[in-house]
This record gives sequence, C-alpha cells and structure tokens, in this order.
Amino acid sequence: MQTTLVIIKPSAIQRSLVGEVISRFEKKGLQIVGFKMISLTDEMVEIHYAHLLDKPFFKRIKDSMQVTPVFVVALKGLDAVEVVRKMCGTTNSRKAESGTIRGDYSMSLQENIVHTSDSELNSAIELKRFFSQEEIFDYKPLLLPHLYSNDEY
Repeated sequence: MQTTLVIIKPSAIQRSLVGEVISRFEKKGLQIVGFKMISLTDEMVEIHYAHLLDKPFFKRIKDSMQVTPVFVVALKGLDAVEVVRKMCGTTNSRKAESGTIRGDYSMSLQENIVHTSDSELNSAIELKRFFSQEEIFDYKPLLLPHLYSNDEY
C-alpha cells in the first residue's frame, strides 16, 4: 500500500468544494490516514515549490496558495500516487478530462483545486513536510475485503 499527499487548495476552499473532493477519494476506496487544515507560511511555500522559485510566475503561485488555509490530506491505497493523479487530471484544468476533479471543477492552470504528489519518492518527502509521524494513522478499514481481492492487500 502507498500513502500519498493531496493539498486541497484555496480555490477549492473558496468554492466550497472540499467535501466534494474528499468524497471522490473516499468513493474510489482510498483511505484517509491524515487530514488537517493549515496556513502555508512563506517558508513552506518556498520549500514546497522550490523547483519553481526562479520562475516569473512563482509570486502568483505563492499568493494563490496563501489566500486561505489549505487542507493537507494523506491518502492510502494500492498504487495511491498514480490513482490520485489520474483522478485529479492534468495540471492545466482546461485540458483535464471530464470526470477528473480538475476537469469537472476548474478552468485554470493555477486555480486548479488540488496539488498531488507526482511520484512515490516525492510523496514520502511531501508527507513528512506537512505531517508528523503521529499525524498519519495506520488502521485496517473494515471494507478492505470489498475494495481489493484478498491477494492484493
């Protein structure tokens, strides 16, 4: 099982889409193992988006991510990183397929509802950035046998 990070961005919070986004992950069968609301400091944004610090659009990203607090979510499941990314769709929401979270709820490259980890390695790094070890829970969901065949988990 993998655990991956999702950040529910201010654009989702401003539009009251948090429940809808979380509901999609739950209906898919992903297990919420961590969930909290935080305000992103300048330092947190600069660390999280360090690969974009020298880009001319970095200030836009930073400003956008600090409009409201965000929800950080740890989701667990088989191939969770890939599953979550497919569910969310491409970063540019205008190009995201209908049926994906971005395709259904966004028209923007920046105001695109969610951030998702792009690899298992980055997921581990990002989860440690936003959650302490005590904030990620390990429990066996009762519905596990109904989500996966018995040789998958």
